[in-house]
Amino acid sequence: MMALKAGCVYFLSVFAVGFGLGTIRTLMIEPRLGALGAVLLETPFILGASWFLCRYWIARFDVPAGLPSRLAMGAVAFALLIAAEILLGLYGFGRSLSDQIAAWGTPPGALGLAGQMLFGLFPLIQGLTERRR
Repeated sequence: MMALKAGCVYFLSVFAVGFGLGTIRTLMIEPRLGALGAVLLETPFILGASWFLCRYWIARFDVPAGLPSRLAMGAVAFALLIAAEILLGLYGFGRSLSDQIAAWGTPPGALGLAGQMLFGLFPLIQGLTERRR
């Protein structure tokens, strides 16, 4: 149960950071560097924030390092992130679901999706590194 709660707050905290960075990316960076350049610039920052927030919430909720707990945390966070992205696309930007899925097939979209997958795997990766120490 703690892993599910941790996954929810992990998602919320990273989504908040991503919303802020995404606004800066879209309004300030993308017009200068293009979509791919902007995503390439943003990705290390959001992944760095995700890594540290993941570690923080794991410690805060005392999520065990075992595979089931960390997979659950990451899966919940990833599912919520994808759902939020789809809902934001539908209601915030007026994109259809098929447009959203098609966007993941572009280089910037594929890079963003890869980053989101890493975000979802961070609890597991951190659990594997903790078990080796």
